[in-house]
Amino acid sequence: MYTRIKICCISSFEEARMAIAAGADALGLVGKMPSGPGPIEDELIAAIARTIHPPIASILLTSEQEPGQIIDHVCRVHTNTVQIVDELNTGNYQAIRHALPHLRIMQVIHVQGEESIEQALRVQDQVDAILLDSGNPGAAIKTLGGTGNTHDWSISRRLVEQVRVPVFLAGGLHAENVGDAIETVRPFAVDVCSGVRTNGALDAEKLKAFIGKVRNG
Repeated sequence: MYTRIKICCISSFEEARMAIAAGADALGLVGKMPSGPGPIEDELIAAIARTIHPPIASILLTSEQEPGQIIDHVCRVHTNTVQIVDELNTGNYQAIRHALPHLRIMQVIHVQGEESIEQALRVQDQVDAILLDSGNPGAAIKTLGGTGNTHDWSISRRLVEQVRVPVFLAGGLHAENVGDAIETVRPFAVDVCSGVRTNGALDAEKLKAFIGKVRNG
């Protein structure tokens, strides 16, 4: 099974080039967040996104929760995919599709228990992909990704078995555990941020090791 690779928290043109050259299938560009690593200004996201060409996916991570605000955020940066890291609190995905029909929509589900499976089943027909992460949207200061923590992969495996859309697996992945993660969960793609970084910067050796493990086991 070919497992796709998303490198997240891209913060510069150099990091984008490095990730693409190493074999990434998608790049994550982090907008304003309540906490966590990697956010950059929308102007820089837009500039980097212009350098990412098919078949590589350019993915905006947005913490906006209203369709109108999500649409506005995407229109500022012009990525081909949006990763919604929190739940919609008003409106619906159809409003986003109507405004931006060519945009791919990925909904993040933070795996905290069995209820995550039901959440995935509720949204699967409205989105193009689901990403499983290890944040805590209910915390006093929300954590919406980039925690460096894993979650219960047995729940993620059952979720993958039950939904019909591609599932990305994130949360605490690195070269030493990504093989086990793929074997256990069988995701469409894996997503990494801190696991390929040293002191916050993308690390060429860690990146090579991670992608090598995904591609070659």
